[in-house]
Amino acid sequence: MRFAMNHITAPNVSLEDFFAMARALGATEVEIRNDLPNVVGSWDAAAVKEAAAKAGVTIISINALYPFNVWSGDLPARAEAMADYAAACGAKALVMCPLNDGAKVAFEDLVAALKAMKPILEAHGLTGLVEPLGFPISSMRTKAEAVRAIKAAGGENVYRLVHDTFHHHLAGETEYFPEWTGLVHISGVVDPDVTVDAMLDPHRVLVDARDRLENLAQIKALRAAGFHGPYSFEPFAPEVHDLADSKSAVQTSMDYIRAAL
Repeated sequence: MRFAMNHITAPNVSLEDFFAMARALGATEVEIRNDLPNVVGSWDAAAVKEAAAKAGVTIISINALYPFNVWSGDLPARAEAMADYAAACGAKALVMCPLNDGAKVAFEDLVAALKAMKPILEAHGLTGLVEPLGFPISSMRTKAEAVRAIKAAGGENVYRLVHDTFHHHLAGETEYFPEWTGLVHISGVVDPDVTVDAMLDPHRVLVDARDRLENLAQIKALRAAGFHGPYSFEPFAPEVHDLADSKSAVQTSMDYIRAAL
């Protein structure tokens, strides 16, 4: 397993300690964020690059440009600024998430946004990691729609998908796109009472034997189909964030997944 680590796994840990924790767990690929914690807004890009080099980790993405499919207002400027930062800190890609507030976004607008973002990514040598959100209120729920839009935008050379095991399950999507996938986000839901349509980010914990999202089945399907990229831990649950020993908890989840596979 090629495990990676998203900073949301341990958002209360400093950037240097997060990098060190990932490396100690054998994960040499990490994701930084612009929300929780807001590394992009609080760290100089050169300092982030230096810290990553010191720890021996590669920054595979910055998470995330939102809402990328509504190309208006300050979004173009924010996209340029995030791309500048990514290039300066050594990140390889930008995660791009769609509008998630119940409003519809036309397919033509999705395509237009991908077309507008393409030259920004190309100029900075970055990949755009398009992440469908499976929530019922999301404006782009499936990977199938994302792939269709990427093709319509002529973005095959610059865009890849994020396969998020949580959102794949919520969307009820059964199709896998291993050849389009650049990154997998993994998290589990163990609450036995919450319905699928009511699952939210705070329900997302580390993957264990109680998982309801069929993470193991999804990972097996991706591996069998030829995906050998990174599987990045992305739990949002407060009880995970507040753990006194995040490293041990992630190690336990890693060991469970490896043994189960």
